[in-house]
Amino acid sequence: MTPYIFKPICVERPWGGRRIGELLGRELPEGKLIGESWELVDREEACNDVLSGPGVKPGTRQTLHTLWMEKRVDVFGTKAPDLARFPILIKLLDAANNLSVQVHPKAGPGLEPKTEMWYFLETEPHAKIYAGFKKGVTKKDYEAAVGSDKMPELLHTLEPKPSDAMFLPSGRIHALGAGIVVLEVQQNSDTTYRIFDWGFRDAQGRPRQLHIEESAKHITFNDVEPQLVQPHGERVVACPFFSVNRSFIYPGEYRVWTSDHTSFQYHFVAQGELRVEENTFKRGDSWLVPASAERYHLEPVGEGAELVTVQWGN
Repeated sequence: MTPYIFKPICVERPWGGRRIGELLGRELPEGKLIGESWELVDREEACNDVLSGPGVKPGTRQTLHTLWMEKRVDVFGTKAPDLARFPILIKLLDAANNLSVQVHPKAGPGLEPKTEMWYFLETEPHAKIYAGFKKGVTKKDYEAAVGSDKMPELLHTLEPKPSDAMFLPSGRIHALGAGIVVLEVQQNSDTTYRIFDWGFRDAQGRPRQLHIEESAKHITFNDVEPQLVQPHGERVVACPFFSVNRSFIYPGEYRVWTSDHTSFQYHFVAQGELRVEENTFKRGDSWLVPASAERYHLEPVGEGAELVTVQWGN
């Protein structure tokens, strides 16, 4: 089995930091605040190059998009939808500072809806996230607070730990707090409606644009105090757009993974180190196993590994 390995795309953000490099041993652009690393993306403005994989010849360029267009069933499986671009986007987020309070659009004409989930890789003590509203908060309360510093007081907060997960369907108001690094799995959308931005100003002293009117059309106002995901066995999240599993592979275990050809398997090492056939992957490494692969073997190195796997939805 030969996996596909992709070149991540670093994205500078004003709330970003350097933790992706420090935690995962990656080289980041010097002097930049890197808030996001796009691990698997197929968009017009950003698309991963294939570093290695079946049929990839030295000196030739292949991208995630070319795989999607030319080898869709072979690589992505019989469940791959008939869409112009690969419909899942996977990224790392380093929240050195609070991200804006925001919402992603629901489905509608001309819109890119975004349902997503966070898998927590690193959290500082008492770091928190905001998701949904507190009990008793009404739409009228929201309308009175929007545009003011009182907005965060309406939101439900949680303090996640590494290996926790949070599901964020389109319409759920949310914000990632400072001191957190996550793996984010989402629909292929880059649309965010900002509601509150913590008084942020850019280098010229200007605030970022807010989207008060747009966001009000998409917020689910009866979304009250959602909780962290409670995994069922190895399954963390299953929705129509993607499914996410988590595996703890301990020393002495030897696993055989098989494919039914319906889906690719994208793997991310959240902790530890794994040997997969002739390849060794450490924390922060990722690879995509094509749907046409018959079977492959995983074996932990050292103290074992925590593996996150993304496939097509339920």
